[in-house]
Amino acid sequence: MGRKGSMTEKQIESSYLNEMMILKLYQPQSFSPLYKYNVCIMQDGNDYYQMGRIATLSDRLHDSHEISNTIFIGIHYKDKYDRREKYHPNGEQNKAYIKFLVHEVVPLLDDLLPTYHMGQSRALIGDSLAGTLALMTALKYPHTFGKVVMQSPYVDETVLQAVEEATSIHGIDVYHTIGTAETAVDTTDGQTLDFIEPNRKLHELLTAKGLSYVYHELEDGEHTWKYWQHDMKRLLTTMFA
Repeated sequence: MGRKGSMTEKQIESSYLNEMMILKLYQPQSFSPLYKYNVCIMQDGNDYYQMGRIATLSDRLHDSHEISNTIFIGIHYKDKYDRREKYHPNGEQNKAYIKFLVHEVVPLLDDLLPTYHMGQSRALIGDSLAGTLALMTALKYPHTFGKVVMQSPYVDETVLQAVEEATSIHGIDVYHTIGTAETAVDTTDGQTLDFIEPNRKLHELLTAKGLSYVYHELEDGEHTWKYWQHDMKRLLTTMFA
C-alpha cells in the first residue's frame, strides 16, 4: 500500500461488552510525542480504512498541512447483527457500547497518546448506523466528544427526540451529509426506508440548536461507500483543518 504512517493495534478487554475489542490506530509519519494530537474515532473502522481510504488520505493531508495533527482510531464489528446491537439506538448492547467508548476507549487513548484531553479534540465519525451512534454518544457526553461526523445516518424518532431534548451541546461541531438518492435504503432488519426526509428533519433541529454545523446534500448520492469516500477529503479538511 505504500503507507507513510504507522498502524498499530491495541486490545481492550471491555468490562461493559464482555468481549475483547480491537482498536486500530493510524499515526501520521511525522508523529512525535512532543506534539499534541486530535483523535478521530471511527466506528465501522475497517470500512473507513479499506473503502474510505483513511490512511492514504491521512498521509496526503498531513503532508500538505490541510489537516492538523490527527490520529485515526478504527473500531470494527463482528457482523451486521453485532453492528446493529451496538450502534442502533435501541440495540441491546447500545448503552454498553457507548460506555465502552467513554470509559474504556477515551482513557486508553489519553494514556497512550499525546492528546489534548479535551472534548474539542476528540471526534466520533461513522456512516449510516455508525453515524447515528456518533451523534447519540456526543449528545449524551458533549464534554467528552466535541466533534461528530455522520455520513447518511439512520434517523428515527428516538434520534430526533434526543436532539430536541439535548442541552449543553452548543460546543459540539457537527458535519452531516445525506445523499439525495437515499429514498429507499435496505436496512439490516429487512426494511426499506426513506433516509432523506428524516435527515432533513434532523438538519432543521440541529440548525435550530445554534451549534457549529456543516450540512451537505450529496447530489444523486446513494447509501454506499462510493459517495461517502468521495466526500472524505472535504469532511477531513472541514473538521480537522
